[in-house]
Amino acid sequence: MAGGKVDQKTPPGWPGQVWLEGKTLVHLLDEQTRPTHMPRGPAKRTGPGFLNPAMAPARTRSVLLLNDAMQYDWLVREDQSIRVLDALCATGVRIRRWRNEVPSSVQQRLRITANDLDQFALDWAKASHAMHPPTQSIEHEPEDDRYGSTSEQVFDNGLDFRNKDARIAMIESGYQWIDLDPFGSPVQFLDAALQGLSRTGVLEITATDTAALTGSSASSQARRYGAKGIVDVYAHDDAVRLLLATVATSAARLDKSITPLMALFDGHHVRISCLVKTSREKASEISRLIGWRVREQDIPYRFVQHPTPEQVERASGPMWIGPLWDKEIAGRMTEQKVLELCQPSQQELEQMMQQGLEWSDDDIEYSARELKRSVRYISDAADLMSREHLLLNLDSLPRWAGVGGAPKLEKLISSLISSGHCAARLPDLEPLLVTDAPFDTVLEHVRKTSPSSK
Repeated sequence: MAGGKVDQKTPPGWPGQVWLEGKTLVHLLDEQTRPTHMPRGPAKRTGPGFLNPAMAPARTRSVLLLNDAMQYDWLVREDQSIRVLDALCATGVRIRRWRNEVPSSVQQRLRITANDLDQFALDWAKASHAMHPPTQSIEHEPEDDRYGSTSEQVFDNGLDFRNKDARIAMIESGYQWIDLDPFGSPVQFLDAALQGLSRTGVLEITATDTAALTGSSASSQARRYGAKGIVDVYAHDDAVRLLLATVATSAARLDKSITPLMALFDGHHVRISCLVKTSREKASEISRLIGWRVREQDIPYRFVQHPTPEQVERASGPMWIGPLWDKEIAGRMTEQKVLELCQPSQQELEQMMQQGLEWSDDDIEYSARELKRSVRYISDAADLMSREHLLLNLDSLPRWAGVGGAPKLEKLISSLISSGHCAARLPDLEPLLVTDAPFDTVLEHVRKTSPSSK
């Protein structure tokens, strides 16, 4: 990862301070406080050029997902390229991580475009890429867009920078992969993103307007998503499913269907990744996967397509009621894989420290923990999240089971598995159990493993 020369006007404040995300050097403005490892929740934005360190796990999973598509050829054939767009790239951390951390053996097949309307942030991204180019030189000729205009290929190491409104950038070319990570709600960009995809493509979306998605802000939820929510232990799962339903219905209007690859609530945002295909037949079938979650007396909830008038008061929706993950793809998101792709070697760290990185032994340990946290529990829950399952909050189970305290989640999972059922922990700040066991069976195991049963 040799240093390079910035071959353009140096942006104001450059070079700032150096940080490491994954194994990619990141330049931060001096006024931004040095990030902490594994931060939670939204960070205070300090102006243009701001990096939110709490989004690092989502960027890490994006590296793993793109690598998986290249390694297992489930998006395009092994001899084809993938055209990738980060529509709101800001300072370019995600695009540079794609270039640095996806293995060099497939890099020539990746054609990456970075777009942002903020010229300051884009200049910062260009300068970072020039100063720390990927170890492998990536040669691509500039490409014409749908209207015959040649793009601005600033560097010879494989990043095409564009300074346009994201909606224009997305529909200019046919991409196999679009990442959409706005501040707040993504709804204003959805149609352009779906139209910008090829007949088969991946759409990754981040939404930070969780007050609207969870129902905490009922008016915003109704206005943006046309939905009604209930703020309870299922609010996070509702938020994920609501965003999926919004994307699915928007896609159907364009004769496209979606298949979720990975969809989860992560700290302060919802992140979904979908395979999108053009198909009138499948788009017409999407209504069977849209419904409501109804809270019940005999079981925490059940999904229905259309609640009765009596059920509406205790229902949230409409939302996606189908599978949330792809079993095979999510099953390969392991701690071993994330360290293999995204953890720098000792030699790489030494080279980075020569380029200004201040990185202690504690930083090395904490950054490895952060990488592992980004995929923790995912592979274990992959099978269940790809099919029908029951989602339960551990803290609510003692009331249902009539016991004084909740068992340890790991002990309850082991008990369910030993009796022939599937069970796993779901990645979330809350202790969430996902299982295929009937609810009555779960309660039996809660009573058996609860501390108050001894």
